[in-house]
Amino acid sequence: MALAFDEFGRPFIIIKEQEQKSRLRGLDAQKANISAGKSVARILRTSLGPKGMDKMLQSPDGEVTITNDGATILEQMDVDNQIAKLMVELSRSQDYEIGDGTTGVVVMAGALLEQAERLLERGIHPIRIAEGYEMASRIAVEHLEHIAQKFNFDATNVEPLVQTCMTTLSSKIVNRCKRSLAEIAVKAVMAVADLERKDVNLDLIKVEGKVGGKLEDTELIYGIVVDKDMSHPQMPKQIEDAKIAILTCAFEPPKPKTKHKVDIDSVEKFQTLRKQEQKYFDDMVQKCKDVGATLVICQWGFDDEANHLLMHRNLPAVRWVGGVELELIAIATGGRIVPRFQELTPEKLGKAGLVREKSFGTTKDRMLYIEHCANSRAVTIFIRGGNKMMIEETKRSIHDSLCVARNLIRNNSIVYGGGSVEISCSIAVEAAADKYPGVEQYAIRAFADALDSIPMALAENSGLQPIETLSAVKSQQLKENNPYCGIDCNDVGTNDMREQNVFEALIGKQQQIFLATQVVKMILKIDDVISPNVY
Repeated sequence: MALAFDEFGRPFIIIKEQEQKSRLRGLDAQKANISAGKSVARILRTSLGPKGMDKMLQSPDGEVTITNDGATILEQMDVDNQIAKLMVELSRSQDYEIGDGTTGVVVMAGALLEQAERLLERGIHPIRIAEGYEMASRIAVEHLEHIAQKFNFDATNVEPLVQTCMTTLSSKIVNRCKRSLAEIAVKAVMAVADLERKDVNLDLIKVEGKVGGKLEDTELIYGIVVDKDMSHPQMPKQIEDAKIAILTCAFEPPKPKTKHKVDIDSVEKFQTLRKQEQKYFDDMVQKCKDVGATLVICQWGFDDEANHLLMHRNLPAVRWVGGVELELIAIATGGRIVPRFQELTPEKLGKAGLVREKSFGTTKDRMLYIEHCANSRAVTIFIRGGNKMMIEETKRSIHDSLCVARNLIRNNSIVYGGGSVEISCSIAVEAAADKYPGVEQYAIRAFADALDSIPMALAENSGLQPIETLSAVKSQQLKENNPYCGIDCNDVGTNDMREQNVFEALIGKQQQIFLATQVVKMILKIDDVISPNVY
């Protein structure tokens, strides 16, 4: 882009390769951006809440995903528009930071953009709208802290955590067995949590799935499940008090790094070479036996001869185990990963109370369970389900509930769900608007209206009359001064979310408001869009 002047001194802009570019300026640019953001939010609006619909997405190579997790839907969508990509980023950052509330944050941003469009039509400057939104978001976040409640839990009483995870799972496909899945998620988090530091390392929780069985068969294993079987069918299928050698070196004779050629011109020389190789294998297996190992887990494959020798020497082995799984096995069993046979010592062996091979159904699928470990800080959630899509969706749901439990261990403040928080914040923001002179007051009121869009979407998705339901709950909150009244999506018969046990983590809600406001401010500040023409 370059600036030039005509003969009268009037400036004009020359755009490089101008005929190949289109340009939107001023209000047109803002309206185009806002409509792009709104269209993304509209897609997700119907999948909000316990009665939300699911989306079916097909990838270019024919893989089908069925989900109502906001981050997954937007991740899989092929989005070209730059502003729509911002919305995708928005839900992704909510997913990375909090793990839950990815749909709500996009719906919230869409509602803020919709309100901003009305204000722009009235002639209010976009910067003033952005500043008003910023003020309103601060008011809302402060109000959240005001109505939040702390609840205490410890290793023995985890019921509050289970209730909160159930709230997250109730909007997923798996809501028919949300109680058992929530309990599994909480037990897994408590097994790996460091309650003193208030930290949870979710990498220690492995989520593994296998098609077959039913969702109720999902179980938590205090140990590791590896999708492998013993390298020889005649090896023992169950080993008690196993001492495990974890190797990253192959059971093969060493290959020189340089190019080499061996001339064998007589049978004797061939025999010598073969004996040498055999001795090498013998030494390897003997080394493992001498150290006291009763099970070998190796990252690489074995030669058939090595496999036969291991079988002969009564040393069960597992081959081709992935690097991440090796690390988890090492953490769980307290062993060390050994890169060379020479470094094997008894101290480096991992210990497990029981290693067993389990087969499933009529298929020949077998998996290895490593249980009763010396250090049970690595656990596995093993999911069963009727088909692959169900298992994938259950994995995503479990991930959300693990994140919620982790957030509550970090910060044990909760707010109540069902749209009650948004309605309460909307009332607070509306009341605070009158204190601000100037045009920002309009933007603050618009923010309050935008907050109402989440309970409105919840009511709409639950088949209730949206405006009627929302106004009834709002007036009830004002009348009883009770910020816990929300939308009764499940027709329980009470609007009080404390009785329905619908909780959400406070930091998740605050993050939603912060992120949505930031993105909308960014979109409002764009007034010139120069893009290449599409031929």
